[in-house]
Amino acid sequence: MWDYTDKVKELYMNPKNVGKIDDANATAEVGSIVCGDALKLYLKIDDKSIIRDAKFETFGCGSAIASSSALTEMIIGKTVEEAEKITNKDIADYLGGLPEEKMHCSVMGNEALEKALANWRGEKVTDHVDTEGEIICHCFGVTENLIRNVIRENNLKTVEDVTNYTKAGGACGSCIPKIEDILIEMAGEVRKAESKKMEKKPLTNIKRMQLVEETIANVIRPMLQKDGGDIELIDIDGKNVHVGLRGHCVNCMVSDVTLKNLVEAKLKEFVEDDIVVHEVKQPIHAESGKMSK
Repeated sequence: MWDYTDKVKELYMNPKNVGKIDDANATAEVGSIVCGDALKLYLKIDDKSIIRDAKFETFGCGSAIASSSALTEMIIGKTVEEAEKITNKDIADYLGGLPEEKMHCSVMGNEALEKALANWRGEKVTDHVDTEGEIICHCFGVTENLIRNVIRENNLKTVEDVTNYTKAGGACGSCIPKIEDILIEMAGEVRKAESKKMEKKPLTNIKRMQLVEETIANVIRPMLQKDGGDIELIDIDGKNVHVGLRGHCVNCMVSDVTLKNLVEAKLKEFVEDDIVVHEVKQPIHAESGKMSK
């Protein structure tokens, strides 16, 4: 059973600003009844770019209703510029927090606000394909750009995190490999950005070890595991990194290529450009011809 805050319970039982604004000059619809949660947001923005009124109509769970209500309370009286800075985390914080499994409700509110403000500016807002790129999760209509934005803003690490925040991957599961690819790619971008910040500073031994371990865990291992392989960090001696290939990589005919073109290349990219990788092979018992575990 999920643990809801008193604020969530209050706004679920007695939501504020429910309904529609007949002369609204900014509107947006996100989600769908078929997907389980839908929200329509109405805004009345004056000629000084101040949001004078905000109302909503929603179909969904208690967290969706509470998040929508919270959003309207947060933006009434604010300028458009101020409202643009509101994130899904701000909505969740206003509610005193949401269960991880319900964070998608705060994301839906933030998405509706962004689209309503785009509508007010006269930008074309029709559907996910036009405004947010390729749809990754067809069950819930979640796009690649939305997934990337939520990962970036909330520092998400796993597919389960992405599902909690967007619902993507929570139905048939066919989009999970694509979500994994996005997570791996974005983890690599983060490591690359951090590496660039540090490229002019010599690494301490401790920092080098930390970056090697993180790069193997967050970038290299997921790529190998996709094909049934794996990797074990054996030792770090200065700029010499000793690893053991595992899983399907052990008997792979191109393991040397994997070692140089993937493992060493990624460590050079994200740690230091003079890193050298050495493979530590598992010993083989002569009498059995089998590798020891």
